[in-house]
Amino acid sequence: MISSTENASSDQTVNEKHSLSRRSFLRRAGVATGATVALASGGMLLRSGQTAAGQQADLDPDILNFALNLEYLEAEYYLRASTGTGIEAHGVGVTGTGTLGPVTIKPNPKVPFASNFLRGVAAEIAHDELDHVQFLREALGNSTVARPAIDLLNSFNTLAQAAGLGSSFDPFANEVNFLIGAFVFEDVGVTAYHGAAPLITSTTYLSAAAGILAVEAYHAGILRTLLFERGRATQEDANKISALRNTLSDEGGGVTDQGIEVNGAPNLVPADSKTSIAFSRTTREVLNIVYGGINASSGLFFPNGLNGAIH
Repeated sequence: MISSTENASSDQTVNEKHSLSRRSFLRRAGVATGATVALASGGMLLRSGQTAAGQQADLDPDILNFALNLEYLEAEYYLRASTGTGIEAHGVGVTGTGTLGPVTIKPNPKVPFASNFLRGVAAEIAHDELDHVQFLREALGNSTVARPAIDLLNSFNTLAQAAGLGSSFDPFANEVNFLIGAFVFEDVGVTAYHGAAPLITSTTYLSAAAGILAVEAYHAGILRTLLFERGRATQEDANKISALRNTLSDEGGGVTDQGIEVNGAPNLVPADSKTSIAFSRTTREVLNIVYGGINASSGLFFPNGLNGAIH
């Protein structure tokens, strides 16, 4: 379990209270750099000299490759936590266009699960994420991007400091840390697929994206439930991560995230309070989170940035 250094609440007041300090921390840490993509409404990427209408016809491969980068990250995390080995060791390729990067991680990252149930949960999610990588690679064919450089070591230490959880954090040290590390990714994946859905023109790809979104939502719900059950200290740690994600992803001061506990009650389904519809993030908002900085071009989990047009 992470050692908390400050008390946290899960409501929006706390999100706003810590907003400026978190932004300042990340900028001082040199994580936030200049933006390299221009985004129109909904997160659509505009290449130089193109209008949104001109971009729409060939946007699907860019969106799928953006998703593939995120699936590489999730698959590497879950596979190494549950088996000790990465994507390639399980018969799925990682090469493609762009620069193939290494995975930075501690030696022997396999989590020493104390519970057979949690070991099984980790293995099932790892299998799902590996399948997502393989599916997207097959759908993209020759347009597939390579796995970019992924950092599963220094990234968590930076994240822990920014969220107010301490100076370091090892998500592979025990099963509770593993759940907290996984919590960083899953809600982001749900909102990313939701945000991308309106931009996909192919009904086949849209159907597949909806299916992957549903699986990611199942994963997120499982993780939020398991974390809530671990008690107040773990709930506070998860809520601090949620608050940091909210600060990074919505520069307008709105709400794109919710903690797993609100006023002592479980909050297992993060959604808009008026519609109960899942939150949606643009590609820029997702990049802010995985890069660890507002308008950053690389950093945190992707030290050299994503591969592909949306990066």
